[in-house]
Amino acid sequence: MGRIPAPTPAQGQDGSEPRVLVFTATRGWRHDSIPQAVATLRALAGEAGLRFAHTEDPALFAAAELARYRVVVFANTTRDVLDETQQTALQAFVRAGGGFMGVHSAADTEHDWPWYGELVGAWFDSHPPGLQTARVRFVDPPEAVDGAWRVTDEFYNFKRNPRDRVHVIATLASGDYAGGTMGADHPIAWCREFDGGRSWYTGLGHDPALYADPIFRAHLARGLRYAAGAADDC
Repeated sequence: MGRIPAPTPAQGQDGSEPRVLVFTATRGWRHDSIPQAVATLRALAGEAGLRFAHTEDPALFAAAELARYRVVVFANTTRDVLDETQQTALQAFVRAGGGFMGVHSAADTEHDWPWYGELVGAWFDSHPPGLQTARVRFVDPPEAVDGAWRVTDEFYNFKRNPRDRVHVIATLASGDYAGGTMGADHPIAWCREFDGGRSWYTGLGHDPALYADPIFRAHLARGLRYAAGAADDC
């Protein structure tokens, strides 16, 4: 896949140099792929002209702190990671035009917060045991992806099909593997404008090996561009 040209992201909300904050706090299952996710996002942020920060400290979710950033990424977060004050700060960040990007178990986060469920698009419900291989079809195929991309990963079933609320980027061929519950229409990545800001999510990213795949890296790069306001094509 050809390299995506470096964008010119919007500034942080306080007018500072554009930044991305990658958040990987967990209160449930902790994915072995978190280090690979952080390293990949660090590299992609550099290519995109974004200064990079990584934290597991929810105290950074305060209005003055988040104003320094253009994008917040929840990368394999799990369960209840923010208190009510921190939730309010994230909500205000998005409503002020901030970008949100969710990777894999970002959909298994904050199940008791309805606004977050709308932000991420759909919550995790279940997954078959182990890694399996299936075709992922992009709705608007990126450069050099001919037909379908075969991916080995952990595949999420979601509590609802988000199609009527989001722009679907990619779908999963559920018939390729055992244990899918979504039926023939199984969105696995999507984006949307939401509550004044932008949201982008991919259900992929469980397996550490996937972060070395150039197609997956390009997929994440497009999401980062979109969430940063550097492109309308997600």
